[in-house]
Amino acid sequence: MSDNHLAALKDKHQNIDTKISAEENRPFPDDNKIYTLKKQKLSIKDEIQRFELTH
Repeated sequence: MSDNHLAALKDKHQNIDTKISAEENRPFPDDNKIYTLKKQKLSIKDEIQRFELTH
């Protein structure tokens, strides 16, 4: 189960990165949306690091 959880976190992290790139490449990117996505991405990255340290 732990491998599945880690894989899911990494998948979420990659999906958010894709969303950030898509938003940044729009003609009029929404800075608030980018900011929110980057915060989510950082939060998931922190969770991945905590998970890797404890397992």
